[in-house]
Order: sequence, then structure tokens, then C-alpha cells
Amino acid sequence: MGMKKFFLMAAVAMMTATGALAQNGYDDTKHEVAISMGLYSNSQWIDVLENATMVTVSGSAVHFDNDHFTGPLSAEYFYHAKPWLGVGGIFAFGTNKQDIIVSNKKSGEVKHSYFTLMPAVKFDWLRKKNFGMYSKLAVGMTLRTESTSDLDDEVKSDSETAAHVNWQISALGIEVGSPTLRAFAEVGTGEQGFTLVGLRYKFGK
Repeated sequence: MGMKKFFLMAAVAMMTATGALAQNGYDDTKHEVAISMGLYSNSQWIDVLENATMVTVSGSAVHFDNDHFTGPLSAEYFYHAKPWLGVGGIFAFGTNKQDIIVSNKKSGEVKHSYFTLMPAVKFDWLRKKNFGMYSKLAVGMTLRTESTSDLDDEVKSDSETAAHVNWQISALGIEVGSPTLRAFAEVGTGEQGFTLVGLRYKFGK
């Protein structure tokens, strides 16, 4: 099958499915809660960039390697003040564990944890009972903690906490399912990740 024919058939199938979903009527729920998992948050990108930097401690070259990311995991709530406008908030959490390498040998471990709270708005530009498309914007703060352990004498054990401004911009979100429970996927950039998938529960008239 040629590529043009494949894309034409895919487009027809998508329009047919969207038309069938539209016949199910309008989504008039007021409240929604969601959980999701993303890929590469802002905080994780910061860690990746920091890994490219080598420092010198007590005459020894020190760098970080073997990143082990968890998350970002998110929970969110929106209230629809208008059918097309949801206002609410997002909580996101993630961790990153790294090996500390001193003079080409493992000297210890460092763990970063990120706790983020962001007020948010959700713009639903298609709201059907079984299908929806939307965009999302959030701005808030991230609390970042860092702790080191099992280190030799060349690098001291330490812990610290810092805060910084953070955000999420989801340019496109698509949700499919029942009037109350839906699966969704988003693409964008921010602390929830540049792609994320999850489940959303909608309730209240």
C-alpha cells in the first residue's frame, strides 16, 4: 500500500470515528481529576545538563553518571467555570538517582527529588461525551531536594533544598473514553513532561 493511500485511509477513519463520537452529545461535567506519568520533566532536563559539567574536588575530577529517573508523576484537578475553561491546579513529583564518579570510580550516590505545585487553566476546544481535545497552561513553584550518601573522604555527605519557578505547557491533549472515565495523552513541554499519558475522571453537572 502506498503512503498516500495509507494516510488518506487513516484520515477518513479518523473523521468517521470523530463524527460517531460527536453524535453522542456534549460533555457537560463540571469537575475532573486526573493522574498521569510523563517523560522528561524540566527538572530532569536540568539534571541531564548538569551531568555534562565536570568539577574538581580536592584535586580529583568529579562527575555524575547512570541516571535513574522516576516520574514525573502528576495529579490534577479542574473545575469548569465555563464549558471551554477549566481552572484548577497540578501537583507533580519526580526523582533522579545518580552515581558520583571520582577519578573514574564510583564514590557514592546523589538523589534529587522534585515537588511541584502549579495553578493551571485548561482550554477545552472540543467537548463531547466520549471525546475531547484541549490545551493546558500551568505556572508555579518546584521544591528541589538533594542528598548524597555512601561517599568516601573526597566528597562530603551533604543535603540541600532549593526552590524555582516552573511551568507546564501542553499544546495538544486528546482524551477518549466514557462520559466519566477517559484515557488521555498530551504533548508539550514542562514539569509534567514533553509527553504524558494518564486517566481522567469527570463528574458533577
